[in-house]
Amino acid sequence: SCDKNKRQMTNQTFGTNFILLGLFSQSKYSTLLYSVIFIIFVVALTGNVTLLFLIQNNPHLHTAMYFFISQLSLIDMMYISVTVPKMLLDQVTGIHDISAPSCGIQMFLHLTLVGAEFFLLGAMSYDRYVAICHPLRYHLFMNHRVCILLATVCWFVGSIDGFTLTPITMNFLFCKSREIQHFFCEVLALLKISCSDTSLYESVMYVCCVLMLLIPLTVILSSYSFILLTVYRMNSATGQRKAFVTCSSHITVVVLFYGAAVYSYMFPASYHTAEKDMMVSVFYTILTPVINPLIYSIRNKDVTAALKKMLWSKLILAHFQK
Repeated sequence: SCDKNKRQMTNQTFGTNFILLGLFSQSKYSTLLYSVIFIIFVVALTGNVTLLFLIQNNPHLHTAMYFFISQLSLIDMMYISVTVPKMLLDQVTGIHDISAPSCGIQMFLHLTLVGAEFFLLGAMSYDRYVAICHPLRYHLFMNHRVCILLATVCWFVGSIDGFTLTPITMNFLFCKSREIQHFFCEVLALLKISCSDTSLYESVMYVCCVLMLLIPLTVILSSYSFILLTVYRMNSATGQRKAFVTCSSHITVVVLFYGAAVYSYMFPASYHTAEKDMMVSVFYTILTPVINPLIYSIRNKDVTAALKKMLWSKLILAHFQK
């Protein structure tokens, strides 16, 4: 009888839709705020698509550094597309339901992309370390095959995170309220509405997330320690300035992304509230994808030169077509 009841509850879990309460459910200005989110979404897609196009079509940008930047742009495009369109559609239609399979897919993609970006930022810092500390052997150490291998490892590790956590989370019983206090299917938000004992799972997940953060963070800190030492030993002020400019964009991205991630995955539960969690999620799922292409375009002479060249050629072509 107990097993029968459990099966019925499990069937109820997979047969009933969840309800995403959204980002601004309590705000009087929700329409205005969602309009701002829509503009950010369009700008993020435009910025990342432009960056990808420039890197792909400009031979001067076919280096390891820009290969990893293109991978970051791809992740950011997918990242913001996983959460924002559904949120905006819910606001327009007034229907906030999401089926269990759709919720699982959204969770899997989110976890995979977060994990991939953790390790991609580590790979990017290693690339900067080789470029500055071993410039003569840079093209040997960071050839195309090595770049593809590192990118594949990043995506693979991220997918392990998704394949591991998603099925476990979605197989818990959800016999409490079906209302998720979030704007997408985030693991911790779902655990809050589960009636199963999730304490052991949360402890294991905490350890896994700490490792997912600490491994690439160790690579990043080690790389920049060697970089700072090398830059300090440089006799050329021009060389020091060039090294600083090259690394500053990546350091900015690392601080923004890891700062939000550390709060989400390493701070104890007592520091978390539904409102704080949503605001932090907005930062690294919506704002970071629009900030990253701006950082790598405005602060990068090669990218701005490629953009000017592309715009100039289009203007000339449009002039002659007239």
